[in-house]
Amino acid sequence: MPIELREKYEIYSYRSAATILAISHKEEFRELCEALMAFTITDSMIRTAGGNESEIPKLLSAALRPKDWRETIIRGDLHIQKISKKLVSVGKTGKPLKKPKFEPETVPLKREKYLDGHKVDYVKGKVAFDLEWNSKDQTFDRDLYAFSAFAQTGVIDVGVLVTRGTEMTDYIRALGPALTKAGNIEMKDGVPRTTAAKYGASTTWMGKLLYRMNAGRNGACPVLVIGITPRCVQG
Repeated sequence: MPIELREKYEIYSYRSAATILAISHKEEFRELCEALMAFTITDSMIRTAGGNESEIPKLLSAALRPKDWRETIIRGDLHIQKISKKLVSVGKTGKPLKKPKFEPETVPLKREKYLDGHKVDYVKGKVAFDLEWNSKDQTFDRDLYAFSAFAQTGVIDVGVLVTRGTEMTDYIRALGPALTKAGNIEMKDGVPRTTAAKYGASTTWMGKLLYRMNAGRNGACPVLVIGITPRCVQG
């Protein structure tokens, strides 16, 4: 990983994801590095309501969509051959065989929609990328399961998942009150709502992702985990 990225972000590489990206997918790796180095947010963006519809995810969309990073869904049926050995004691003429024998018997099976609806927001070549800024933390399970399904079917070799880094928790606590989309102070029960109240413990941030990664919920898919830090905030 470039030193500039390591200084700006909190980074973890699982199953040699960084090495796979840098060596086997140089174009996609370069484009991701450029987008992440250019990525800059403001206190106002953090304070303003909107979740994953806020301005923050749109910044990376603006950098990646024009370079053909596509929202991608995979679907597939599972075709199986059940092969068993059948004991044959009667010949084709109907006469008993002197010596019974075993013959293979093949039965085709099909499970329709074995894979259906697994989606990743950004895929280019054999690299998947997703950003979770402030969703419910269960979203990580969906993302990691999708990465695993994409990898098992050979659609991707590696995934990259970006979320709020550990340091952002204290940074957000120190910000002023939350803002509405119109830019006004957001009120709750007659008092200003804190910005930290928008970013609860059960939302998507590094603390909710790492234990899932350490438990292997990414399956066999190499995943590069990147945490947004206060060094991404303008000023």
